[in-house]
Amino acid sequence: MTPNSVAFDQWIRSSFVELNTALEDIYFSSDEPGSVAGKGDALKQQLEAEGRVFIEALLAEGNTDEGFDAGYDLLGNVGFYMAACRRHEITEPSREERSPLVAASALAMQLGASLGVVPRFASAHLETHNQAFNGVFKCFTSLEDEALFLIHNTRAALAYIRASDSLRRTIPLGVSHPVTADLLHAATQALEDVLRSNAELFDKLDTDRFFYCIRPYYKPHRVGLHEYRGANAGDFAGINVIDLLLGVCRADDAYYSQLLVDKFLFMTPEDQLILRDCMRRPSLLDQFLEHLSDADEDWFQHNLKAFLVTAETHGKTAVQHHELLVKKFIEQPAAEGDMTNRSGITASGPPLPVLLKSLQKLADLRAVVERDDIPSRFKEFAQLRASLNSR
Repeated sequence: MTPNSVAFDQWIRSSFVELNTALEDIYFSSDEPGSVAGKGDALKQQLEAEGRVFIEALLAEGNTDEGFDAGYDLLGNVGFYMAACRRHEITEPSREERSPLVAASALAMQLGASLGVVPRFASAHLETHNQAFNGVFKCFTSLEDEALFLIHNTRAALAYIRASDSLRRTIPLGVSHPVTADLLHAATQALEDVLRSNAELFDKLDTDRFFYCIRPYYKPHRVGLHEYRGANAGDFAGINVIDLLLGVCRADDAYYSQLLVDKFLFMTPEDQLILRDCMRRPSLLDQFLEHLSDADEDWFQHNLKAFLVTAETHGKTAVQHHELLVKKFIEQPAAEGDMTNRSGITASGPPLPVLLKSLQKLADLRAVVERDDIPSRFKEFAQLRASLNSR
């Protein structure tokens, strides 16, 4: 990292956090915590001006070719700055045709294009690619609830990745290999870690603090002319690799393939390659269906039982996320604040009712719910369950 990059990173980890935290305290203690207009204007101006000085120096330097890690980290820092400006309504896409953060947009677009990712911060910048110094990782604020949210999201993401890695290793072995069951058991254990982490988050995270002081940093904003959706905790390959290799979702389903297309550039290039590879692989579900004539074989019975448990656990994580986390931390506080139909509530952009309907559909696909209006694999899983014997 160049001296300019180091200085900017130090600012992101210090004054930037202090300014955001001070603003959040002002908003949260007001009569309308969901409104930021006319509050803390001097602090907002300080944040915008201080960040711009660092970014203009980096843009003038023109030295962004220091390898992926350095470039991706710098993109994250520029993205944090732009996201904070959006959160504090220094910039607001509905009232602009292009971002007023000219230097930040130019640097972000240069970095994003060279790295092959979106020119804004993604969830990886706060989770899997968020280096800690002396035990402290990057956050927007110093609020305990934000740290709690990011720690548990990181744990869940890494657990999903462990599960996906185990399932990917079944590809060269096949469904009849004795070690395939071991890999399925490892995937199940990792998914159980997701369930535990999410349950802890549900119990410990303060709903109002999340809704009013953490969620707004994930809003869509413009970079140059284009408006990009907010970062999503699912913007990594692991969870979709699990979907595809288990067979609960299919790459040839228009709804699901659109979801993948929309998230590709929000993932790291490494994750993009992994997901593309898995999109062309046959699922474990389809492989077991092809071997139904071997249903009486010991390997079939043993490995199928392990597969069904893994699929069931994956479905439980989807239901848990939708029925607990989404409802408690987004749907309910939005309804209580009469904000359900207000624009800018969701990170992905569409109105909240539209997003909730889409999330329900995805959860039902992953949980293999019996529905005729979506390409659920309910019948195929029922067929496999019927092939299990009682011995």
